[in-house]
Amino acid sequence: MIEIEQIKQKMSELHEEDSGRFFVEVEGNSLDEALSNAATQLGVPKSRIDYEIVQKGVQGILALFPKKWRLIAYEIAKKVGSQDGKLTEDGTEVGAEEAKVVETKDGDAFVFRAPDGIYLKVVPPKGEGKPAGLGVVIEKFNAKALPVPNEESIIPILTSASGEYVKIAPYERVLGHDATMAVEISEDEMKAYLYVLPPTQGGIDLSSDTIVAFLKNNRVTVGINEEYVSAFQDSPVYKENYLVAEGIPPKHGADAKITYNFEVDNTHVRLKETKSGQINFKELNLIENVVVGQPLAQKVPAQRGQAGKTVTGKYLEANNGKDIPLPLGKNTEVADDGLTILATVSGQVLLVKNKINVEEVHIVEGDVSIKTGDFTFLGTVVVNGNVDDGYSIKASGNIEVKGTVGAADLDAEGDIVVGQGIVGKNEGNIRAGKSIWSKFIQNTKKVEAGDMVIVTDGIMNSNVMANRKIICRGKKGNIIGGDLSASESISAKSIGSKSSGNDTVINVGFDPKSKERLNFLLTKQEFDEKNLSDVRLNLRGLEETKKRRGGLPTGKEETYQKLVQDKHTLETEVQRTQKEITQIKTYLDSLKNDGRVSVSGDVYAGVKIVIRDSIEEVRSDCKAVTFYLDNGFVRYGKYQDDDVEDAKKVPSGYSAN
Repeated sequence: MIEIEQIKQKMSELHEEDSGRFFVEVEGNSLDEALSNAATQLGVPKSRIDYEIVQKGVQGILALFPKKWRLIAYEIAKKVGSQDGKLTEDGTEVGAEEAKVVETKDGDAFVFRAPDGIYLKVVPPKGEGKPAGLGVVIEKFNAKALPVPNEESIIPILTSASGEYVKIAPYERVLGHDATMAVEISEDEMKAYLYVLPPTQGGIDLSSDTIVAFLKNNRVTVGINEEYVSAFQDSPVYKENYLVAEGIPPKHGADAKITYNFEVDNTHVRLKETKSGQINFKELNLIENVVVGQPLAQKVPAQRGQAGKTVTGKYLEANNGKDIPLPLGKNTEVADDGLTILATVSGQVLLVKNKINVEEVHIVEGDVSIKTGDFTFLGTVVVNGNVDDGYSIKASGNIEVKGTVGAADLDAEGDIVVGQGIVGKNEGNIRAGKSIWSKFIQNTKKVEAGDMVIVTDGIMNSNVMANRKIICRGKKGNIIGGDLSASESISAKSIGSKSSGNDTVINVGFDPKSKERLNFLLTKQEFDEKNLSDVRLNLRGLEETKKRRGGLPTGKEETYQKLVQDKHTLETEVQRTQKEITQIKTYLDSLKNDGRVSVSGDVYAGVKIVIRDSIEEVRSDCKAVTFYLDNGFVRYGKYQDDDVEDAKKVPSGYSAN
């Protein structure tokens, strides 16, 4: 049985593991689409994403109500020692150089007319591109109506392809024939365009330095695109507006937001899928438990806006993002960073009216049934209805059921209170770390309390164990059938019946849990000793064979070695079991409480009274009697009521007033 403390420990470990992870919630028409969306948001390949299914998608002609897939996704932590590099689509890492996309482009040539001569620039090819040839250079000269230099002067420049302008021929400039330019600024002053008229015969081209100087002298001081300007020098665009500068638009700051570490839409059922792919509809996971100190949400602060500028240098103001308050609710606090919301108690986390609350009490308005499924809660559970057959509740606090409990499993670290009664149908397991209160207990496989079991209407055909007392009070405070154990006392209005006295066993005067453990160990010891005896017998046979033949065949030798190991394991286990048996017996013998059984009404013949190690079978009906131990014998005494005050006790943390 998984204990609540184990669950708490596991949750704490998971919290520690996930504390540095960034989660995103995504959806898609398919699982693959949802993962692709997650990869986009997280900025990593799909292969590096782990996820939890919030809602399984439903599609196809048989889906009357199609649903999208919803996931909570996060990046798988990178391995230590990973080199800086890119990730391929399949998640494998490659070097930075390998990750670059190689561009393919042919080489080219450009001709520029400067005041001191004609210049030629040859740029090399990229990737699988072809280098520029002599024909390209000749074409460029012809395009500007310039004489083509001799090949001897062109070839070295083609060969080097330095990407820099090299003077190749003289040029006679004619003043007043140069290219002329004008600047056009958009109405909002966010763009500037260059308008150029080509040079006439004897004129020179525009250099990038000349263009930049002209722009600055004409109010364009911000956002000049040097790449565009350089490209214009190489390949001028005449008689058209050519974009050369763009302003910097203001970047408004993003508003503050809250990222939640839990499901904020409680209408979504988080189904648990088995390894075989089947869905367990009993485990609906409707409750999100959190532990003390667990981060519940983080505030992403509002961002400051970044001011912009026009191409003329005018300041453009940006708006800062709007702030929002932290959604602090019940049992939450702010961490030292001022941004993280933490749980101050263990319990259920909920978003109620845009506030994060951690509830120490989980209330089920109706029945625990197929609508709710099984659940575990780090706090107190109150069920305003019944607990149906086959369902279970685990709670670190109390469990209170206003109705009845069927063949179900209840496990609480605190008290268990059942308003109407427990009907186990020969099944059902009820365990409380403290006490159990119920109207009645009937046909229940196991009822176990760390302190007391208090019943008003009776206990019938059930196995009940209490570390201190079992109190059966009320108009029908009868114990009929079953096996009941308590260390201090058991009291009732009547015990047994005319027809079932032989089926009623009352045990007091010892620690029932320890006695149960002792009985288990004694049975185990008997089983292990028998197995050990068989192993020793088989070993002796093989040893005799080995001695007689000087060895054993391969198969027999393997059997022999296994038997040797089994013998060692069983001997160790028998010794360990015997040690624990001795410890429990010593503990039980040391108990000072002899135990009492008090009955205000009838005790029917056939009832067995066990006080410590002494057994008394009631031979004839008796009335108003207290059974006690005297010199190793069970004695009949006058009825004494010593449970009045305990019977008046109410459960600690009882929610119903």
